[in-house]
Amino acid sequence: MKESIKMFCLKHIVIIVFLLANAFAASAQGDAARNNSFKDGERLTFHVYYNMSFVWVNAGTAKFSTDLEDVNGKKEYHITGDGKTSHSYEWFYKVKDRYETYIDKETMLPERFVRDVNEGGTKINQDVTFNHKKGEAISNKKLYTIPKGTQDILSSIFYARNIDYNRYKPGDKIPFNLFLDDKVYNVYIKYMGKEQITTKMGTFNAIKIVPLLIQGTIFTGGEKMTIWVSDDENHLPLRVDSPILVGSVKVDLMEYSNLRNPFTSLISKAD
Repeated sequence: MKESIKMFCLKHIVIIVFLLANAFAASAQGDAARNNSFKDGERLTFHVYYNMSFVWVNAGTAKFSTDLEDVNGKKEYHITGDGKTSHSYEWFYKVKDRYETYIDKETMLPERFVRDVNEGGTKINQDVTFNHKKGEAISNKKLYTIPKGTQDILSSIFYARNIDYNRYKPGDKIPFNLFLDDKVYNVYIKYMGKEQITTKMGTFNAIKIVPLLIQGTIFTGGEKMTIWVSDDENHLPLRVDSPILVGSVKVDLMEYSNLRNPFTSLISKAD
């Protein structure tokens, strides 16, 4: 029984960092259509920790890269997210996931989303093309109707990093539309205010938000995940803390490079 529980958790532990996109999006009618928070060449690395029976273990890593490319005559941010289990767990259950999104530099809306997942030998491949003018998304050759401003699970993280949280007061909800697994979800994030937080990387001035999660195989749904982003113009995800069906997870930013703005939220680095 114990081993089966571990198998369940390790199967999903790395892809959680990509599902965190649920917490970072806002509608196209909001204030995030102009990019002031990231740039070409940005690199981010996160460590994923899993807790069961009061023991925290480093279960995996996730890395994000951002590159500005010419695609069909337009400038687009090509963002990739790569996640994998730690080497000590690969013998037990190997996860290697890759997510890609192409975001129009002017509208900050996704043009294409690619998902290439291999979890313990189970493979999932998805290729989505968005046509926002027509309100359509083509996923693996099937046509779906989408509302204005719809984001994919990866583009929404970078889209919402441009939200001006100073416009909101604690308790305010920010709605958004997310296209996930060939469905459109209408969810929101709740702005909770500002506070200092200490992570495995250091101590920061942070913005605290809580998303409405989609119920699924990992999360029970509701407002149970807490996320802290840097209280500066980068709006970097610093820490995510959430219960899951078995145990809990914590995701910490550990490395960064080529930030667009000074990292002024960092008070002190961990020893």
